[in-house]
Amino acid sequence: MNVSVGLLEGQSAVEVELTGRFSDASGRPYAPGRHRFTSEVTLTPSEPSSAAFTLDGLTIGIGFHWERKERQVFRGAFRLLKREAGLTAINDVSLEDYVTSVISSEMRASCPLELLKAHAVISRSWLKFPTSNPSRSAKGRHEDLDSHEILRWYGREAHRDFDVCADDHCQRYQGITKAFSPSAAEAVRATAGQVLHYQGGICDTRFSKCCGGITERYATAWEDEEIPYLESVYDGPADSRAYSPDAWIRLNPPAYCNTNDSELLSRILPGFDQETRDFYRWRVAYTPEELADLIKSKLALDLGPILDLQALARGASGRIYRLKITGQQDHVIIGKELEIRRALSTTHLYSSAFVVDREAGRFVLRGAGWGHGVGLCQIGAAVMAMAGHTYTEILRHYYRGTSIGE
Repeated sequence: MNVSVGLLEGQSAVEVELTGRFSDASGRPYAPGRHRFTSEVTLTPSEPSSAAFTLDGLTIGIGFHWERKERQVFRGAFRLLKREAGLTAINDVSLEDYVTSVISSEMRASCPLELLKAHAVISRSWLKFPTSNPSRSAKGRHEDLDSHEILRWYGREAHRDFDVCADDHCQRYQGITKAFSPSAAEAVRATAGQVLHYQGGICDTRFSKCCGGITERYATAWEDEEIPYLESVYDGPADSRAYSPDAWIRLNPPAYCNTNDSELLSRILPGFDQETRDFYRWRVAYTPEELADLIKSKLALDLGPILDLQALARGASGRIYRLKITGQQDHVIIGKELEIRRALSTTHLYSSAFVVDREAGRFVLRGAGWGHGVGLCQIGAAVMAMAGHTYTEILRHYYRGTSIGE
């Protein structure tokens, strides 16, 4: 099975640097070096195991706080399609090479082997899920319910010209840019063809960076559907204590993903992710006027200086999926979790699991976790692997009632 990965779109021209020899569909050879294209072309490597191509200025983390441009190197075929908006650059690569890249891009290739195995299984499952479940592909929804309520979620939209994109909208795929380790290759070999199953079907294996101590239900982030294996679980050994969302977020309770181990984090997180160290519990503050400007910029609504932020509905992890924002001039209710994160930040809040305090005329948001929190918690899973848990134990912890098969 091959995977087509979208790397760039809307370009008037694309410059690519070839390492090794390539040829186009007519058999015309292309020598190593830089080549500039303004029309459609497909370049196939003569020696797939050693040839590569490089693109400059690829944007990663689009819209998030770690957004930046990178120079990235890829194996496999290089393809350009010409569309009305410009050229689209695509990398055609084998499934297992794609998975090897994803687990080395989402996390570091130096991660514990059992974490890399777990991630290989869920990355493979995530890719295969839509074709095996065409009626359940988590389409996005953008709807104004009335003049005072906006309900939006950002699902797994189908790409017109390729299977998946290379950024966090799908799964991070950065070619061979992030150095592969023997462990990454071994993790893919050891789990070759394995996917996660629930009642005979391939699972929709969502994952996020840090759940904040409790994973979240699927319905909090996407459509109102309860998926048994994407329910909320405490990210640690069995814990019978009960917390209110307010108390949970304000505390610093033990959990697998509650770690400040610098050595571990440097081993598991890509370099740009290591810049974010307050992922378990975090804090941001805004004046009423700053919040009003954010709402106006992100939602095109002029509410005036903000008077109140009220959580109307929360998920099991404390993540808000209906938030009422009241200003001097008007109010609005927004959801779901990603729309709330988008509206209250110049980029995105780490998560929608937060409580609000008023201090010295400012709104102080105290929050928990990094990402939507559904499914596997990457940092929690890394800590489990370091503690000696196998990849099957890690997957059973985050996806209850599932099994591994081909």
